[in-house]
Amino acid sequence: MCQSCQVRADSTYRTAGTAGTTGEGAAGLTTHAPQAAHTVTLPGSLDEAVAALSAMPTAVPVAGGTDLMAAVNAGLLRPAGLVGLGRINEIRGWQYQDGAALLGAGLTHARMGRPDFAALIPALAAAARAAGPPQIRNAGTLGGNIASAQPTGDALPVLAALEASLVIAGPGGTRREIPIGRLLAGLDMLRPGELIGYVRVPLLHAPQTFLKATARTGPSRAVASVAVVLDPARRSVRCAVGAVAPMPLRPFDAERWVSSVVDWDGERTLPPDVLAAFGDYVAAACIPDPTPAQSALDGTEPGTLPPAVLHLRRTVATLARRALGRALA
Repeated sequence: MCQSCQVRADSTYRTAGTAGTTGEGAAGLTTHAPQAAHTVTLPGSLDEAVAALSAMPTAVPVAGGTDLMAAVNAGLLRPAGLVGLGRINEIRGWQYQDGAALLGAGLTHARMGRPDFAALIPALAAAARAAGPPQIRNAGTLGGNIASAQPTGDALPVLAALEASLVIAGPGGTRREIPIGRLLAGLDMLRPGELIGYVRVPLLHAPQTFLKATARTGPSRAVASVAVVLDPARRSVRCAVGAVAPMPLRPFDAERWVSSVVDWDGERTLPPDVLAAFGDYVAAACIPDPTPAQSALDGTEPGTLPPAVLHLRRTVATLARRALGRALA
C-alpha cells in the first residue's frame, strides 16, 4: 500500500450502501480476504472515480480513512483495492444552488469548522469542531462521516435536523438525489459503482445548535448528541438526537408541540419549565420506557429503566433543553 494511503482519516464513500452484506464489514469490505490492497487508483474527477469503481467492483473508495484505516490496521479488513478521492477538487468545497448549499463530500471537518463556513451552517460547523483531535479533523471528511454511518457520527444528527439530501454520482455521469434519512435507515441504498458526491443543505438563515456529551474514556466520542434547528419560514423547530440509536432519531411529536408554543412573531423565548418539558419529551421519545418483557429480561421493575439507560435519558433531556434554549436566545 502506498504511503499516502496510510494516513488515518475519514471513511469510504459507499459504506452505507453495502453494509449488511453477507461476509462484509460495516464499510462494505470483505473481511476474509487474505491479502491487503493490491491496487491504488487516484482519479482526478468524480466521474473518473465512479468509472474506476465500476471497473473494479471489489475496490474501496477512500478519502480520509479514519474508520477504514483503523479497521485495516487492526487486521479486521483487507480491501483488494483502493480508489483514492483526495485529488478530486470538485468535492472539496461548496457552492450555492437554489437557496441551498451544495457541499462537496470531500470537505474536511477542519474546513467546515472555520468561521466562514460557520456563518453558513452553524450547527454543522459546531459538529465539525467537535469531531475529534486536530489530526482527525484535518483528515476526516463529510462524505466519510455519512458513508461510515457510525451512530456516533457528529454530522449525522445535524444533517437529519436540516433535512439534507445526498447527490449520488453513478456510472455514465448519472446523478440522483435522496434524503439522507433514507440512506441512513437503509431504505435507499447506494448501488454498485455509486459514490456520495455532494450534500445539499437548505440555507435557513436562522439559529441552529449542536451539543454532545462524551464518555470519560473517549473525550471526542459522543454518548449522546442533539441538533436543534429553527425554521421560521415554516414556523417549526426541528430536532435530531444522535449516538443513542443506529441512526439519528427525530422526535416529531416533541417538535410539533414546541413549535406550537414558540411566539414566531415575537421574541421566540420560552420559560425554563417549557424548555425542560421539551427536553423530557425528546428524551422519552428517543429512549422510551421498557415493555414488561424488556423489564423481565433486564431484571428491573416493570416500566423502570436500568440505571445506565436512565442516565442516558437524562443526558439527552439536558442536551435538548440546552440546545433549544441556545437556539432561541
